[in-house]
Amino acid sequence: MTETRFDPSAADGRWQRAWDEAACFAADSRSARPKSYVLEMFPYPSGRIHIGHVRNYTMGDVLARYKKMRGFEVLHPMGWDAFGMPAENAAMEKGVHPGGWTRDNIASMKAQLKRLGFALDWTREFATCDPEYYGHEQALFIDLFEAGLVYRKQAQVNWDPVDMTVLANEQVIDGRGWRSGAQVEKRQLDQWFVKLTDFADDLLEGLETLDKWPEKVRLMQENWIGKSQGLEFSFTLSNGDTLPVYTTRPDTIFGSTFVAVAPDHPVAQGVAAQNCDAAKFIEQCKRGGTTAAELETAEKLGFDTGIGARHPFTGEQLPVFIANFVLMDYGTGAIMAVPGHDQRDFEFASKYGLLIPRVVAANAEEADKPFDGEAEPGDGVIVNSDFLTGMAVDEAKAEVIARAEADGWGKGTTVWRLRDWGVSRQRYWGTPIPFIHCETCGVLPVPKDQLPVELPEDVDFSVPGNPLLRHPTWKHTNCPSCGAEAVRETDTLDTFVNSSWYFLRFASQPQDKPFDRDELAKWLPVEQYIGGIEHAILHLLYARFWTRALTQMGQIDFAEPFASLFTQGMVTHETYSQRSADGLQDVFYMPDEVNRASDGATLKSDGSPVTIGRVIKMSKSKKNVVDPDAIIARYGADAVRWFMLSDSPPERDLPWSEAGIEGCWRFVQRLWRLFAHYDASAKGEDKALARKTHQTIAAVAEDIEALGFNKAVARLYELTNAVEKAQPSSTRNEAVRAIVQMVAPMMPHLAEEGWQQLGGEGLLAEAAWPEVDPALLVDDEVTIAVQHMGKLRDTLTAPKGAAKEDLEALALASEKVQRSIDGADIRKVIVVPDRLVNIVT
Repeated sequence: MTETRFDPSAADGRWQRAWDEAACFAADSRSARPKSYVLEMFPYPSGRIHIGHVRNYTMGDVLARYKKMRGFEVLHPMGWDAFGMPAENAAMEKGVHPGGWTRDNIASMKAQLKRLGFALDWTREFATCDPEYYGHEQALFIDLFEAGLVYRKQAQVNWDPVDMTVLANEQVIDGRGWRSGAQVEKRQLDQWFVKLTDFADDLLEGLETLDKWPEKVRLMQENWIGKSQGLEFSFTLSNGDTLPVYTTRPDTIFGSTFVAVAPDHPVAQGVAAQNCDAAKFIEQCKRGGTTAAELETAEKLGFDTGIGARHPFTGEQLPVFIANFVLMDYGTGAIMAVPGHDQRDFEFASKYGLLIPRVVAANAEEADKPFDGEAEPGDGVIVNSDFLTGMAVDEAKAEVIARAEADGWGKGTTVWRLRDWGVSRQRYWGTPIPFIHCETCGVLPVPKDQLPVELPEDVDFSVPGNPLLRHPTWKHTNCPSCGAEAVRETDTLDTFVNSSWYFLRFASQPQDKPFDRDELAKWLPVEQYIGGIEHAILHLLYARFWTRALTQMGQIDFAEPFASLFTQGMVTHETYSQRSADGLQDVFYMPDEVNRASDGATLKSDGSPVTIGRVIKMSKSKKNVVDPDAIIARYGADAVRWFMLSDSPPERDLPWSEAGIEGCWRFVQRLWRLFAHYDASAKGEDKALARKTHQTIAAVAEDIEALGFNKAVARLYELTNAVEKAQPSSTRNEAVRAIVQMVAPMMPHLAEEGWQQLGGEGLLAEAAWPEVDPALLVDDEVTIAVQHMGKLRDTLTAPKGAAKEDLEALALASEKVQRSIDGADIRKVIVVPDRLVNIVT
């Protein structure tokens, strides 16, 4: 006897085991089927899958299952981006080994993913902390070095003197280490770099080919690469030196009222050597923010060096300042400041009482218009600028560059915002950089037959700093050239290196090399890549560099790794907040901890008032994280998956709600009742339902291929409603069968159970997508609106293309229309074929 309710606690596990036993989702590179590579950005094994992961992987899973049903050989793998600081932090705080902590988390998260029934090829699973994986990565890094794409040089870094490690810019908060709280120091250290800038032009031009990427992401990458045309010239300083600068706005040169240099610029250092106040100011700058974004919002501070810079046209001496908002690693580390048309310069000039002239205006009449509290960086006409006055901006740029080149004091040039990629990290839990330092022979790569250089297991995190540097034996080795005693490189690679080529290893996994070129050609580039917008710049840029470098070295045959990119929205949750007792922070509460009333909300625990909920990103600190395991246990995997696809377009944020998941659970049960009451003996046809069914099959296919999952869900709701209202018939049976097949990518456990109930052969996961009858995609009947004096009185069904006279007769035969006319004289009848009849009396 068929169960009246669908029981996911029994069905989910049963079908997951059946798929595993049949190896349904193991991709075969030798298959003659067309290939489809669907990939979601692999997760960091932090310990638990969160509901945002569920949305991301559900989207990819629907597409992968659908592609399989359409006859593709699908590669849909999963692995773990396993290196990184959180594991080392756990080692320091909990006394556990980073490897053990990571492996435990992987086991936990893998079990969660399996409970959701994702169609993943687990035979290709790896973690980037596997020696086999990072050994191949070390070989590729040596290849880059031998191709001239890796080098070593001294570079300024953020040094935490307590943790004794280098910090990334984003790990420096208000000049202090994010973990230790220690005052961060600027130090010069030998660092490894990858020549990202060698591919700057190609990375920029390649964006034009990525027409299946979001425009927003392409623009973000374009801005990060930052190609700009401008003027490079040198100011003559009053102390006899010269100061090179670069400007993208030479048209504003007559608006320059001061010059600024970075705190670590040679001019600044020279002044500091003679002036203790300048030295103190530079030390103060070192304790501030280190990123361009931080400096953008920080208070603009400066120190007047007493040096003048001669303006190339007016001869005026412009004051030279050391300024905290100028970065040494961008341009020349010095700027021609134009406060009227650059906001940072405007804030600085306002603070120090410097002139702020206008040299660009909307039109000539506004040449003397005062500034309204901020700079005006936009386009317009040049004003108050000698021979440039009256020119358009582009014309003025060209004129200044032409004069500079003719007179020999400057030249037009191209500058890139993009910098080479510093990949050295002074920490343990990462890929060891495969080089050896010999006092005689210098720095040499480890011979490839000695790879992988594995991380030692016996490391001590009780003392701050890099455990590899102080390990008693690991770093000691012999020079591969002369055999003398030597030491290993103790830096490890930036974890972005691990994620810059992992998609290649998923597609091809030979033991003796990172990948097989011919096998990659079958799968790459990735057909559909899915992930968060937060990875729009660095990860995607580094991956694009990596494939270009490998192509240049002759190891692969494609430049772009991801043909199509989709960035999904976040899952958000309503929260309630209350100011802490000390008044310094907000304390957050989940909706189930709060009583709602028309006049506000209070805590259930003590009745104190709380601020009404805001919909925000889920995070542990906000206490609004939803545990997928608890939701799956209550509603089953399919209801959770269906919720992730419903309502919101996939590129937008999805608000989590208990009411929403309850609604999905009810729909699961509605579908189960349809399947359970399937009557194979029913006869008869329903032409309208047949047309609706086949139109839905075609439309849902289009929606899935366009990643319009919420639209596909809406169409399936509509078809389900129509089937529930229809009388038993063979057409209704066909519609129910089509629904089972169409929901299979979205609710696979329910669909398998329904497929079995309907007498389907084999596993639905191996079945085909339902066939569409093209003849039923075209409506041969239309709905006609019938109006009297412009007001709708009836709707009628008529053959498509019916003659005007027939539509008029049909409308006048309507009882509702006759009641409305009520014997009045008909003056005229307006007929719009296939749409409208309007009767005028």
